[in-house]
Formats: sequence, structure tokens, C-alpha cells
Amino acid sequence: MRTPGFAERLSASNAAKKAQLERAKRIADDPERAERLKAREETIADRNRRIAEREAARRAAEEREAAELADRQAAETVAREAERQTREEVQARRLAEQAKREAAEAAEREAILAARRAGRKKKKRR
Repeated sequence: MRTPGFAERLSASNAAKKAQLERAKRIADDPERAERLKAREETIADRNRRIAEREAARRAAEEREAAELADRQAAETVAREAERQTREEVQARRLAEQAKREAAEAAEREAILAARRAGRKKKKRR
């Protein structure tokens, strides 16, 4: 068996490179490959469009939920404020009634004391 010389190896290498280049050219010029690439690009574009639509729908749902939450919070705030005002009004009425009762009791006590004083003065005069 004989070992190939440098010139033979160089020639074989050039032939292999040439064959590989020809094969790559045939693959690149293949019309079916161009159609497959075009179909693949369309598929990718469709997938990206669907992803964008889902993302937009998700964002819209989040915005709707945020708006509903803000509305609920505003309604709760209004309800709490109305409840607070009602409690304050009830408390004010209660305090007014208590002050009125205390004033009536004080007037009654004063009348009783005035009657006692008048009775003592009568006793002194006699």
C-alpha cells in the first residue's frame, strides 16, 4: 500500500472542496427549499401575531380588572364616608338629647332647691 503524496492530498482536498461548494450551490438554488423557507417565515409571522394578540388581550383584561378594582375601591370609600357621617349624626343627636335631659334635670333640681330655700325663708319669717 502506497501513501499519497502532498500533491495528491492537495488535489483530493481541492476536489472535496469543489464538490462541497457545488452541493451547497444546488441546495441554495433549490426552489423547494425557497418555498419551505417562505412557509416557515409565514408560520413564524403567524405565531408572532397570535402571541401579540394574546398579550394585547391579557393587557386589556388586566386594565379592565384594574379599572373595576378602582371602581370598587371608590364605591367602598364612598360607603365608608356615608357610614361615618351617619355615625357622627347619630352621635350628635345622642349628645344633644343627653344635654337636653341634663338641662331638664338641672332645672328640676334647681326648682326643688328653690322650693326648699323658699320654705326655709318662710320658717325664718314666722
